[in-house]
Amino acid sequence: MTTAELLQMCKTSMRITTDAYDSEITGYIEAALLDLGIAGVEYDAVDNLVAKAVMTYVRFSFGAPDNYDKLKASYDEQKAQMQNATNYTNWGVNNG
Repeated sequence: MTTAELLQMCKTSMRITTDAYDSEITGYIEAALLDLGIAGVEYDAVDNLVAKAVMTYVRFSFGAPDNYDKLKASYDEQKAQMQNATNYTNWGVNNG
């Protein structure tokens, strides 16, 4: 899934139809992917689970949502689940 596809998914989830916020939203998408990487979440390509976490990150970061706390907690839970899943970590890889 490309950044452009993630951008469209995020805009749709937030009911945004204008292109006026594209660069801001793209910045949040990039920040979400970096945050997942810093947390140790690894993936070869953005799949639906990673995309859902990115959309949640963008939703709590963009503007001032009324449900910020719930969105942030949801993102943190999604990230934690991926941190504990063998498909999204390098468990068992011999690094030495």
